Amino acid sequence: MNNEQAITIWQPDKSLQQTSGLTKYMLWLAKEKKLQFENYQALWAWSVNHVGDFWESLWEYFEIISHQPYSQVLLSEEMPGTSWFEGATLNYAEHIFRNANTDHPAIIFSSEIHPLKEISWKELETKTAALANYLKEIGVEKGDRVAAFIPNIPEATIAFLATISIGAIWSSCSPDFGTGSVHDRFSQVEPKVLFTIDGYSYNGKPFDKSEALSTLQKGLPTLKETIIIPYLKDQSNNIQLKENETQWFDAIGDVNAKLQFEAVPFEHPIWVLYSSGTTGMPKAITHSHGGVLLEHFKYLTFHNDCRKGERFFWYSTTGWMMWNFVNAALLTGATIVLYDGSPAFPDINRLWKLAEECKINHFGTSAGFIIACMKADINPRKDFDLSVLRSIGSTGSPLPPEGFDWIYKYIKTDIWLMSMSGGTDVCSAFVGGNPLLPVYEGELQCRALGCAMQSLDEDGKPLLNEVGEMVIEKPMPSMPVFFWNDEGMKRYQSSYFEMFPGKWRHGDWIKITDRNTVIIYGRSDATLNRGGVRIGTSEIYRAVDKVSSVADSLVTCIELKGGEYYMPLFVKMKEGIKLDDQLVTELKKTIRETCSPRHVPDEFIVIDEVPYTISGKKMETPVKKILMGASPEKVLNKDSMKNPQAVQFFISFTQKLKDKLN
Repeated sequence: MNNEQAITIWQPDKSLQQTSGLTKYMLWLAKEKKLQFENYQALWAWSVNHVGDFWESLWEYFEIISHQPYSQVLLSEEMPGTSWFEGATLNYAEHIFRNANTDHPAIIFSSEIHPLKEISWKELETKTAALANYLKEIGVEKGDRVAAFIPNIPEATIAFLATISIGAIWSSCSPDFGTGSVHDRFSQVEPKVLFTIDGYSYNGKPFDKSEALSTLQKGLPTLKETIIIPYLKDQSNNIQLKENETQWFDAIGDVNAKLQFEAVPFEHPIWVLYSSGTTGMPKAITHSHGGVLLEHFKYLTFHNDCRKGERFFWYSTTGWMMWNFVNAALLTGATIVLYDGSPAFPDINRLWKLAEECKINHFGTSAGFIIACMKADINPRKDFDLSVLRSIGSTGSPLPPEGFDWIYKYIKTDIWLMSMSGGTDVCSAFVGGNPLLPVYEGELQCRALGCAMQSLDEDGKPLLNEVGEMVIEKPMPSMPVFFWNDEGMKRYQSSYFEMFPGKWRHGDWIKITDRNTVIIYGRSDATLNRGGVRIGTSEIYRAVDKVSSVADSLVTCIELKGGEYYMPLFVKMKEGIKLDDQLVTELKKTIRETCSPRHVPDEFIVIDEVPYTISGKKMETPVKKILMGASPEKVLNKDSMKNPQAVQFFISFTQKLKDKLN
């Protein structure tokens, strides 16, 4: 998208600009540090050119509670291997409970099988204190791992806060993960305690997890205790417990417990997150208390403009880093809104109804959900009272320009749309929202403060208005401190620093514009290369999404001998519609006009469903590898998939492809 093509679809008004958390920080810098900046870009440049000064200013601005002082902010700017705030000791949870005396709720919760309920800050503190004491009584110590196989429910938040308050390390998986996939994750960290539920409901169907629990317990020999939360069934006193099992209500029974916080070093692990695991054993990505504390304060306060008393929602499960990010909103004194269940049950208006019921101020979702709403032809603006809603967040995959347009037409004309991109590796966003800048159609507003992001070509040279590899050139405290059980940090090194030594390659294909906005084109390892012209898969999906007869799609490009390419587009049709010659012609025309003639697919193939990871990402790279002849067992783990049966088509198609291309 060239400069003259940029379409402004939102501008912040003066009130937002003047009252935003970002403006307050800039005024503080002017007063306390004698630093004045004409605009956001000047502030961003300072934040990445004076790395130590910037992160130290956040320490002071957010009044970080440190039980021991730090000797230096940053050891060096070399990556990997630097260290932050050496000597400082703190606790992430302690900063959350600075808000414990506020009157508004801490949590609002609803699910497919449970009506709305509110949890006060007092109740959150009391139950967290009781559970923290219980964990200590059963022998959980600083550095021990606590695992959770539970949905996005208040008990998950309580268990998380209790775990980190005593310096133990949290790790969670959603119960819709396959048992083998959960074992692949938890077995790496060797948990001492496991939180679980009896079952859950999704899309109106109950799923009993008792068999999965039994399998997990047998496969995790380090477990000393399992704490069971009655969730699917109302059986508060009727759970049949086995040896070394405890009921949730007994674990939180001490109403007189006092919440205390174990001070841990800045880089002490807070949680272990996992990569998708579709192509092998998931990477056990470990973050630090201090690193994510500063990052979450920064992003939520400055880039999300989340304020005390506001209501913050992002549709997520405990198996996605956005769950951790939602809980981080408690740092700002906001109320977090949790929902467990299908976003489309009983219909696709469910989350918009939740926004009305809970008076949500910040509504977060995925690009896929927005596209699904667009294709379903719904009109939340007309059907629901969204008067207090002031921002829409989108992540998970690139949101096409048509998604931007739909939001402004069918949600709210003055809504602040914050498309953001980051991920498990940072548990936040590298690029995203800004309350001081306009929103351009199809573009992310800015690079986040402290994020020295560049787009590089294959030779490592920076690009402007051209597509390249997304690279971070300066360290951030929220970088993973290590991967669990990664001897010599070999996997860490190869994952991030192999392509550009000393620079953190994230694996996204991006363009930085001369407006300092960012456009993301998808994962760089799924890039479509035709005749030397490379585009991201998101550009094809943008075109296909314009064709209403297609419900979903997946594209890949296979390199052949002699410099040739084979690029099929797999399409899932809307119910009752067949892919005929007329529709193929329409698809070709749309892709030709939206992308380029050379990116018109070689073949259009109907499939029943697109394969997705549990976190909702299309499995482009594993499908490509399977079609190129790789063993499915080596390139994907079906337990980490949302719909493992979807891969069978591509496995069967591989033989036909061999015959076709030979």
